[in-house]
Amino acid sequence: MTTKIRVILEYFYPWTNSAGFYYARQQGWYEEAGLDVELVAADPGRGDTLAYLDRNEADYGIFPSNRLLVLRESSPTVQAIAAINHRAMETIQTVKHTGILRPRDLSGKRVALNPTPRGLAMVRHLVATDGGNPDEIIWVNSGVRELPAESIVPGEIDATFGSYWAWELQMDSSVPAGQRIIWPVDEIGAPPYHSYQLGTRTDKVTASPDEIRTFLAVTSRGFHAVAADPKQAADIYEHILPYFPAELIARSLPLIAGTWLHEGHWGYQRQEMIEPYAAWLSRHGILQHPERWHESYTNEFLPAEV
Repeated sequence: MTTKIRVILEYFYPWTNSAGFYYARQQGWYEEAGLDVELVAADPGRGDTLAYLDRNEADYGIFPSNRLLVLRESSPTVQAIAAINHRAMETIQTVKHTGILRPRDLSGKRVALNPTPRGLAMVRHLVATDGGNPDEIIWVNSGVRELPAESIVPGEIDATFGSYWAWELQMDSSVPAGQRIIWPVDEIGAPPYHSYQLGTRTDKVTASPDEIRTFLAVTSRGFHAVAADPKQAADIYEHILPYFPAELIARSLPLIAGTWLHEGHWGYQRQEMIEPYAAWLSRHGILQHPERWHESYTNEFLPAEV
């Protein structure tokens, strides 16, 4: 008997971070395990991945770790069952003519971002950590759009926060590389955290443990395979993401693949990536009960290799 599984992806469209799922499906590994896996993007009009899971409209989903912690304070319906990434993805981006040479130089400058409480707190933290005054930052609301370096050149903004070093910043740019300044946030003082986790409903954790174990075993196999040889997943994106250049996929895959494993293992969620982050979110008023971090995830369904 085949079990139909619906997985909600983490962004507006598929990108290279989900290559392990797509590769496992292409190879027929899910089918061999009795799983019929559908991979879909969320409809923004109906909310993000966690909203779908909270409403029981999906079986599994990929989501930012901070959003899970926030959701569980009001509705503990979702639990993480695996880590996707072991690094932060976001960057601060600027260009040399702005005079911004280090994070503290953002004081008094116009920073464009999606002004979520967590995004604002992160930029303020990075500026303060470098000795700048975060109260002097001039915020520019760019919504969910990730602005390229070309948006900085005309002078209406001085820097951006949010674009991923393994995706948007690998896109072709008319701004010469020597003029661009890119700082991955985990290299300039951000707390450690899993950028994305994979989760399911807590009632499914109780009701379908064997299905979860099977799903994670096959998914782990897919991510390990692509991590070992990222280019073998490139052709998949010709079918699911044909409107992006093949060169972008080729540049992005080996970079993002480097975030999937920790000490050679996939999926293991680490206390040192969750507890301090929950405390940081609490200090910035985003969480009220950071001590509940340990309830937000479980590693019990991961393959024995971890």
